[in-house]
Amino acid sequence: MPSPPWTKTTASTRWPPACAPTPRAWAPRRRRGCSARKPGAYGAGLQALIDEGGWSDDGDLAQAYVAWGGWAYGNGAEGSDARDLFHERLSQVEAVVQNQDNREHDLLDSDDYYQFEGGMAAAVKHASGKAPAIYHPDHSRPESPRIRTLSEEIARVVRARAVNPKWIKGVMRHGYKGAFEMAATVDYLFAFAATTDAVKNHHFDLIADAYLGDDDVRDFLQRNNPAALQEIRARLREAIERGLWRPRRNSVHALLDN
Repeated sequence: MPSPPWTKTTASTRWPPACAPTPRAWAPRRRRGCSARKPGAYGAGLQALIDEGGWSDDGDLAQAYVAWGGWAYGNGAEGSDARDLFHERLSQVEAVVQNQDNREHDLLDSDDYYQFEGGMAAAVKHASGKAPAIYHPDHSRPESPRIRTLSEEIARVVRARAVNPKWIKGVMRHGYKGAFEMAATVDYLFAFAATTDAVKNHHFDLIADAYLGDDDVRDFLQRNNPAALQEIRARLREAIERGLWRPRRNSVHALLDN
């Protein structure tokens, strides 16, 4: 396994117990987490890379996740650099689990989900050499929780919300903001495709058909928020160029180029 692309810490550095290498990861007496942001920072470090296209492959996204998340707190450490130890812990992970306990939003209307869930999945893949299982449990009804894989949850949200004619009609009533929400949905779907293998070709096909292939929806975007329309087209073109999407029809290129 190659060494992580950051400077190793010295042997004299004092880390909290949770950050120190142990044969039994996450033992009860060592549960103080070391996965936290650098003092003064927020997020997982992926958003700017995704937004600006500043990455070559998911290894760059994995590196950003570790660089932003590997700072130690507790037992005398207050934001100390523990990226090498965070990387070691990630190499032991077999499954990534992101619980959701409400239905006020979904994983395609917030960047936090792809940054932390997708970012950790990419980091684990590159630290361990194997893609982890990824689960997105639904605990919005605590008495009857549902456990879904990330792929299942993305498929559910795409069909139930993102390309649902009722949802599209509803957001169209909000003009500029509604168009923005549609573009954001495409961005977050793209980001999950960049960080995991949970997004399938037909998910992008459905989005392209619903937002660009429908004359009324496309005209709405053009009238109310042309920048959102161009963002949707640019993001879908990028998905093709990066090999994240293979459209089922060649005619989709005409929709992206107009």
